[in-house]
Amino acid sequence: MRCTNKLLSVFSAVILCVVFTTGCAGVSYSAKYSVGSSTSDMADSNVYPTFASDLCVVDSDINESGVEISETASAGLFDLSNKETLYAKNVHMQVHPASLTKVMTAYVALKYGTLDQVLVAGSDVYVTESGAQKINLKEGDRMTLDQALHLLLIYSANDVANLIASNISGSIDDFVAVMNSEAKKIGATNSHFINPHGLSDDDHYVTAYDLYLIFNAAMEYDTFSEIINMNEYSTSYLDSKGTAKEITVNNTNAYLRGEKSQPTGVTVIGGKTGTTNAAGHCLILLARDTSGNPYISVIMRDTDSGTLYTDMSLLLNEIVN
Repeated sequence: MRCTNKLLSVFSAVILCVVFTTGCAGVSYSAKYSVGSSTSDMADSNVYPTFASDLCVVDSDINESGVEISETASAGLFDLSNKETLYAKNVHMQVHPASLTKVMTAYVALKYGTLDQVLVAGSDVYVTESGAQKINLKEGDRMTLDQALHLLLIYSANDVANLIASNISGSIDDFVAVMNSEAKKIGATNSHFINPHGLSDDDHYVTAYDLYLIFNAAMEYDTFSEIINMNEYSTSYLDSKGTAKEITVNNTNAYLRGEKSQPTGVTVIGGKTGTTNAAGHCLILLARDTSGNPYISVIMRDTDSGTLYTDMSLLLNEIVN
């Protein structure tokens, strides 16, 4: 059976309010939903939300259609309109997130920074790991947070992740502390971050379900939704001498680049890719059906890029099946 909204029990708070009337100032509250009550029955009551009232919730694997994706994968498909989990496989398994980490980085930056804030690269901007995606920032380079977020989410530049972190919070370590604090606030309690870019560390992990929560929270910011929908981005930032440096980057998402076909009846709006040896191939997406209803889909730990997109298309087909 598909897993829909699971409301947390709050009746004890209501009982306390009745017993200790001075603590509730004489205001009458009712639960958002009540068995045997219609919506009109509650129209004149003060309604309080429960923790998961606006979330898809899942506690076990869900696969009604028998979708066969990679055996190693951790995956989920979430219907945001109906607050329903349509597919779940190992969604609470702690795995390496690779660059899907940058969704959390963007969320924290959007919450605590301003788009016109000028970021200046310090000595901690450098990323030395072999093969790491970067734009080769140098100490003293500067750009706005708006520019940095585009380069972070479209091109997945790891040095830009460091740039954002050190400027928003004063240091990368302080920014990571905020990442972990904010993750807990939005319910992503099975995740732990060590850095803002997602390069592998044994103590850096997420779950597919937590990534749904994080992505869902990031979508509260229009800037995030606009950026992840862009195929390419061109900008000019300044080096330490004030010389303009032109850069154009292309989206790493094969659906947006037109290299992979979207299932009929589904439109991929955008998302975030991620790949490391430890994490495998990862992808999280926002998609819509023909009525415009939104869905978040996520696959972690797939074996290769081709399999990842094949599996994701199978998952997205569940939207129209």
